[in-house]
Amino acid sequence: MRKLIFGMNVTLDGYIAAPDDDIGWGGPVEEVFLFWCEQMRMISMSLYGRKLWETMSSHWPTADQQPGATPAEIDFARNWRDTPKVVFSSTIDKVDGNARLVTGDAVAEITRLKAEDGGPMEIAGATLAAAAMRAGLIDEYLIVTYPVLVGGGTPFFTALDDWVNLNLVETRTFPDGVLLTRYETRR
Repeated sequence: MRKLIFGMNVTLDGYIAAPDDDIGWGGPVEEVFLFWCEQMRMISMSLYGRKLWETMSSHWPTADQQPGATPAEIDFARNWRDTPKVVFSSTIDKVDGNARLVTGDAVAEITRLKAEDGGPMEIAGATLAAAAMRAGLIDEYLIVTYPVLVGGGTPFFTALDDWVNLNLVETRTFPDGVLLTRYETRR
């Protein structure tokens, strides 16, 4: 059975984006980007909601070919491009690269994918992750917290019907007061 990981940069008050999808609060911290590069190398499949898919697919397919691309950006772009992706959306009709589109029941498809053999999968996008969270499908939460309060926006966590007990498995500090906490779901 595959592990499903939900991880993102988050504000101290729990948002992955401020109002109007502003992510400017997550300024460049090279060590954090290198951490995400390391994570990307361990992922065997990425699951995307439409909104984040459109953001990522507009930049990363050719980011390694851009003038001034850093070695870390080149590494991330190549790994991102090579990792198989599943995009969940009922509003778009095609995806490109090594992605496939799912327009039906996301929870059923994620459940099916988790039951397969293979390496860890990441889930990306607040709406998609919320559906998987409510269904109890997320095995690990990877939270990179920036010391900023934005007061509103897109939350990392969704409202739940039941408690989810977690075990803390890792903490790490980065420059500028950024903190990683990694939790596994207690089953």
